[in-house]
Amino acid sequence: MKLINKHIDKDGKGYVTLRPEEDEDMWHIYNLIQVGDEVRAPAIRRVQNTSATGSVSSERVRLNLTLEVTRVEFSPGASASTAPTPGNTTGDTGTASLQISGRVTSENAFVKLGAFHTLDLEANRDFKLGKEEWDSVALERLREACVEGRGADVGAVVCGEGTAAICLLSEHMTVIRQRIEVPVPRKRVGSTTLHEKGLTRFYSTLYAAILRHLPLATLRVIVIASPGFVKDAVYDYIFAEATRTNNRAVLSARSKFVRVHVTSPHVHSLVEVLRSPEVSSQLKESKFAREGLALDRFFKMLASDEMRAWYGPEHVRLAAERGAVGTLLISDDLFRSSDVKERKRYVELVERVRQSGGEVLIFSSMHESGQQLNQLTGVAAILTFPMDVEVVEEEEREAKEEAAKKGAEEGAADGG
Repeated sequence: MKLINKHIDKDGKGYVTLRPEEDEDMWHIYNLIQVGDEVRAPAIRRVQNTSATGSVSSERVRLNLTLEVTRVEFSPGASASTAPTPGNTTGDTGTASLQISGRVTSENAFVKLGAFHTLDLEANRDFKLGKEEWDSVALERLREACVEGRGADVGAVVCGEGTAAICLLSEHMTVIRQRIEVPVPRKRVGSTTLHEKGLTRFYSTLYAAILRHLPLATLRVIVIASPGFVKDAVYDYIFAEATRTNNRAVLSARSKFVRVHVTSPHVHSLVEVLRSPEVSSQLKESKFAREGLALDRFFKMLASDEMRAWYGPEHVRLAAERGAVGTLLISDDLFRSSDVKERKRYVELVERVRQSGGEVLIFSSMHESGQQLNQLTGVAAILTFPMDVEVVEEEEREAKEEAAKKGAEEGAADGG
């Protein structure tokens, strides 16, 4: 995403002008725009004109509208593809889209002040976003979104016998480019012909989809993941076919291909892929790999030393107040709350942990690891030292009772 213009005051109020260029930019914008913000963007409106003779004509007029946001809707496009019917494949039929609804705050010749309207934000079209307060989380998201050269790092083929999902993983999104399902008949006693034909058809379909959807030259790692030996058979077919057809793009990318064992042939197995030594060693510096490893570490800690693994907004807040949080795991879902006070509480939690020297990982809910964290309330922490939740809660109760008692005594003294 390109930052065209930026003007933010010292008190945090201001605006930026942005130009989204790809699907991941739309996801960043979805996380940046809050209810109550102002968005100015191009729109097309049908306008009716009545002539002196009473005849009515209509025309489409392009204009710029400024809205006070009341609702934001994100559609991930290709990643929302549904499972195909047997023998078919589904692919990306469109790109991510973003719709902004709200009241018009700047009147013009065609739209009245206060009228409701919906804007469709589109790739390569500038728009302006204004906020009363750009907090630290929003500014961090803005910086991440505008870093040059960001894109998909990992291509992944998660497969079983006859089924596959081809995915692209970037820092903040997992996009399913195509799902494949080809019927593979079972082996029969005395004859394996139909079974072998089904497998060949599946491998051929999968190979063509990989060529179509994975930018082999720019990806850092290409993972083939499956339970059992399917991954090995797919790998062998890819390079046998590439050798037969002299496909140099595939042959030159051989060193990028990694085979990983997973327990399930479904997309949620990508969490296992990212924490596997074969992949994590090559992607140590990438955001989503760090998130996957941190979540894995949290679950192991929860099983072995639960006094150092806390989750839930209230418990994590108590740990942060005591300077005990070593690593904070928090979902970007929580920062999209329409309740301004609730969002501020999470922003303050992030800032408190950073000020005390802790690490903060903001998980994308468009990755499998983020979805797992959401099932765990969306916020968790690995503590630097063990603390008993019940003891801390008791201390908190006693402190509140003491404060209430002191307040009552002061009130009585003032009254006397």
